[in-house]
Amino acid sequence: MSVEYVKVERADFDQVMVPNYAPAAFIPVRGEGSHVWDQSGRELIDFAGGIAVNSLGHAHPALVKALTDQAQKLWHVSNVFTNEPALRLAHKLVDATFAERVFLANSGAEANEAAFKLARRYAHDVYGPEKFEIIAASNSFHGRTLFTVTVGGQAKYSAGFGPKIEGITHVPFNDLAALKAAISDKTCAVVLEPIQGEGGVLPADKAYLEGVRKLCDEHNALLVFDEVQSGMGRTGELFAYMNYGVTPDILSSAKSLGGGFPIGAMLTTSKIATHLAVGTHGTTYGGNPLASAVAGAVLDVINTPEVLAGVKAKHERFKVRLEQIAAQYGIFTEVRGLGLLLGAALSDAWKGKAKDVLNAAEKEGVMVLQAGPDVVRFAPSLVIPDADIDEGLNRFERAVAKLTQA
Repeated sequence: MSVEYVKVERADFDQVMVPNYAPAAFIPVRGEGSHVWDQSGRELIDFAGGIAVNSLGHAHPALVKALTDQAQKLWHVSNVFTNEPALRLAHKLVDATFAERVFLANSGAEANEAAFKLARRYAHDVYGPEKFEIIAASNSFHGRTLFTVTVGGQAKYSAGFGPKIEGITHVPFNDLAALKAAISDKTCAVVLEPIQGEGGVLPADKAYLEGVRKLCDEHNALLVFDEVQSGMGRTGELFAYMNYGVTPDILSSAKSLGGGFPIGAMLTTSKIATHLAVGTHGTTYGGNPLASAVAGAVLDVINTPEVLAGVKAKHERFKVRLEQIAAQYGIFTEVRGLGLLLGAALSDAWKGKAKDVLNAAEKEGVMVLQAGPDVVRFAPSLVIPDADIDEGLNRFERAVAKLTQA
């Protein structure tokens, strides 16, 4: 019997996989829209979205068509060549953003790795080798490579892997005075998430980002926005920076960009891009025709007034109901975020128990996330029907009621 037809169960994970994850007790096997079914045929409503990845839900027909059409043409050619889907995607990203140049990768970590390397290379070439320091925010998250976990402001992800990359400083998020005290003419870049995702779904203040932009300009430092989680319509604008009117020099995107197909992108200006000349950086699979074709279809669907306005309306639907649940059960103190990236901060009595909320929700047939131990996170499909929002929140309320009454 071929391996494709061998029966597998959750217990197989513990036998054959590296134990760096602790997956749920059930295995999803099929999805349609905002619904998922597990091996037993049980149906769940998906408010997790593959951690803000499944921007158009599961098996969206436009994405299925883009993938199957491309699969019959060309799968991979490497960057010895370019390909049509990659060029079309890059044109679409340039047309829709501040950017003039695009680098395609496979993940958010790769997009950020490219962004950080470019920032250092640009500063080295233009200002000299002493201008290499990077300032990032405490409690940030930028990926799992050694460079990106070092820039990320969470020690739990970077400890135990040997010497860290030098020249990286962390300051509190949304604290302009702290950044002003830390920045200098040795700073090559300031790296920020416009909304801290893993750090608790914390949006930046508009005045803060405006002040950061000004400080970067004064010190000839590049402003890098990590929009891996906040981008591609997640906030109700195509990218979160558009909500603030603050334009970065470099932007990273992934997650929702592929709608579930692995792809990442780094966006920048022509002036800055010239410093990644031939041979300075690369990736075997970046700009893969399959991934680029899917991402192009994702962008076509999301970057419309109807979908983006719908994200903002669905945000209100979520927030009103979650605040009602908070008021009735006392489990949350605040519902925050933008668009369909929301965080419900747990009250003092429930701090540290976000995983308990996740597990209770799953038992009631709804998939949610956490953003650290103190915040329950919601990142559903950007086109989730209102009826699914209501039913999912009904299930979520039942889970909260059982938790708080136990």
